[in-house]
Amino acid sequence: MNRLPALEHKGSPCLGFCRSMLCFLLVTVTLNACSMKPTLPRNMALKTFDPHRKDFICQYEVNNVPPIDAQAEAWFQEGLRITSRDLPPKQRNYPKAVELWQQAANKKHWKAMMNLAGVLINGDGFAPYEVAANPERAVQIVEQGMLLGIPAAFDLMGSFHQNSAGVTGDMSRAYGFWELAADKGSPSAQTFLGKALSATYDNPHEGFWGNRKIGLKMLECAFAQGYGKAALELGTTIIGTRAELNEDNGRALRVLHEGVKMGCEECANFLSSSFDDIQPLTHNFIDTARSDRYRALGAALYHNPDLRFPNLDKILPLPPATLPQWDSKIESLINAAKPVMPAPPPPAATPGANLSGRAHIPQGWVLPKEAMPLAAETSDGRQVTSQYESTTARFSGYWLPQLLSPRTQEHRLWDRDQVPQQYARGEPFADLRAGLTQNDGRIMWHYMGVPQQVPPRALPAQLLGGLWRVALVNPAAMTLCNGAEPCPHSGVWQPTIPAEHPLKSLVNWRWRQAAVVQGQRFPEPDKDWLIAVDSHLVTWQLIEAASA
Repeated sequence: MNRLPALEHKGSPCLGFCRSMLCFLLVTVTLNACSMKPTLPRNMALKTFDPHRKDFICQYEVNNVPPIDAQAEAWFQEGLRITSRDLPPKQRNYPKAVELWQQAANKKHWKAMMNLAGVLINGDGFAPYEVAANPERAVQIVEQGMLLGIPAAFDLMGSFHQNSAGVTGDMSRAYGFWELAADKGSPSAQTFLGKALSATYDNPHEGFWGNRKIGLKMLECAFAQGYGKAALELGTTIIGTRAELNEDNGRALRVLHEGVKMGCEECANFLSSSFDDIQPLTHNFIDTARSDRYRALGAALYHNPDLRFPNLDKILPLPPATLPQWDSKIESLINAAKPVMPAPPPPAATPGANLSGRAHIPQGWVLPKEAMPLAAETSDGRQVTSQYESTTARFSGYWLPQLLSPRTQEHRLWDRDQVPQQYARGEPFADLRAGLTQNDGRIMWHYMGVPQQVPPRALPAQLLGGLWRVALVNPAAMTLCNGAEPCPHSGVWQPTIPAEHPLKSLVNWRWRQAAVVQGQRFPEPDKDWLIAVDSHLVTWQLIEAASA
């Protein structure tokens, strides 16, 4: 039995892990009550693995990990993008990803920490983007995660013990770590043990036991967390339980279909084979069109395991629904099923864009905070100073006229109405004294600099990496619907539950979206996702309306 570390994405280690975090790891240890010698987390005391346990309380990983900082998440996602399997192997920039994930790990981004350890244990990449193995450092990073209570860290430590990776090999300790990880909410550990316990009899030598009730509970808990491999094991276990009953086949088919939405390559390939053959799962009906589409999705997930297809029903609904038209282009199939983000609003008008003449500043350009003349115009040592009226501009750029000594409310209003005006070097300033008297004082021109282009709006790394797409057309108005009501408009919908709900982190995800046809029901969390949330608590928002 060979169980490799289960990670979100094949990542890279951080070779310069923060000294403060390392010191925290080495100092924060468990003391042995007898010898008082420090015990590293890798050697912590563990309960003996019990394959015949009588109960299992489902815990969710999202409730037992440190909160994720927005900037750390951006670094993490960018690291995923530049090491994606969509890129040729020699173009995957692992050293840069290491740098990004290190920054994220410093902010306790637990996924970044696990990615660092997962690659550092063996090394990865090709020159010039190669990262060397450092097993001891990998183990230390995982231990840091254990001290933070991260379920995935205990799961990964179990894999290290299984494979003698950075630690002494010990299968009994491996199972102890996996069981602890499953109890803490690791969907990977829950799936592994759930499968192992779902047999009908014991065979410890082969790594399985007959504790189906608990095994199914573990698989269902991992499935509720959106873990694709759990969908594969749960679906195939259901088939193996009562393959002759249509209702069980129907449930298995729905579970495997949800697994494809979760990004499970094996689920897509399994369904492709099933629809291409006479099997009870598909009511003994061959459907080569559906088989082809699942096969294409499986191939896409092979090349990029980070893809998710929440809107799969837009292009590949389950029978008896009729398959929508498809242009046979793989790209259009994949894009149709991807998560959708609303198209960003058009940029607001920048200051000066609506003005004319000398006051006009092109849209998307703004004056700098610090006025700096063109380098070519300062070679003679000229300094930036304000200038009196009736002089010529010493530098090219925009100049703002203001009264030298505003004393009255009328003076202040006059100053407020002035805007920067563009002058080339040597041009005389305009005469603005109309309406002013000698008692109002002189006018001074203040240099405001040369306009700079506004940087483009930062796009999410998921969008840049092709994991998400932008809505083709935003709805004309915000359309909301209660989850207990029929869908009022065909399109892509986003679910949310109140922020104070304890399960919000399992529902308020972009990849929980759904492509729903007008008049159909919305997904029911308790039935479709195995999450204990009533449909009437879910608000669905239309993100992309279906084309007419």
